[in-house]
Amino acid sequence: MDGAIICDKDASNILRAAVQLVPDSSIETQESGTRHRTAERVAIQTGVPVISVSQSMQIIALYVNGLRHVLEGSEKVLARANQALATLERYRSRLDQVTSSLSALEIEAMVTVRDVAVTLQRQEMVRRISEEISQYVLELGEDGRLLSLQLDELTVGRGPGSDVIIRDYSGPDTSAEDIDRAVKSLVNLGPTELIDLGKIAGIVGFAGGEANLDAVVQPRGYRLLSGLKAVPKAVADRLVDHFGGLQFLMAATIDDLMTVDGIGDQRARTVREGLSRMAEASLLDRFL
Repeated sequence: MDGAIICDKDASNILRAAVQLVPDSSIETQESGTRHRTAERVAIQTGVPVISVSQSMQIIALYVNGLRHVLEGSEKVLARANQALATLERYRSRLDQVTSSLSALEIEAMVTVRDVAVTLQRQEMVRRISEEISQYVLELGEDGRLLSLQLDELTVGRGPGSDVIIRDYSGPDTSAEDIDRAVKSLVNLGPTELIDLGKIAGIVGFAGGEANLDAVVQPRGYRLLSGLKAVPKAVADRLVDHFGGLQFLMAATIDDLMTVDGIGDQRARTVREGLSRMAEASLLDRFL
């Protein structure tokens, strides 16, 4: 059947079948075949997704928002997905290493700009390859169930996102809008730019670029506090504002913590014990 099948928005009901589509012929298209030219023009003109199926050419093409995507067989997609999973496994292992190292260095007050930039770089690399695999899962449908489980296993517990790290090392006057812009700048870096640690350091707000990568910097404490599930974000913000830096927060006693608005005896003990456990675990992971 050469005519089009028109479904409702949920694609759960067929509204029309064997329909001849006559889109505006003035709409530009890069396609050569009549069927695919019509599909692309209809997608552009109506703003709805259009799927074109050509049995003779063995091509299924999706047109949406001015984009063209050719669907491939499950075998090819799975082969690429498995390669991507192996890459993600390596990236995740490296991310865990640099994150653990960053925590230990923060506790020892020995963090450099390079350490922060490397952690952000690895987080972004993991995010990108995870996003690519998610597209494979979507394209595979039922065939992607096992792939989806593997992706979930490799991405669970990644810790705080790039926004928390950027906030941790930005100045106290940095606004939420500034952090959002920095995160978007990081996401928009090209593959070559992502390798440049000086470029990443500049996004965070560190001056000097490549020459300043070995400068020692001090975290404010947002990243480690975000790892304490019993401490709400608003309380963590007040703790950081009150103590002004992670080292002062680590040195605070329970009585010191209780002077912060919203911190009672129980919560103060939770914060104190939680930070102590994190310090011990980070140091053990680093030196053992």
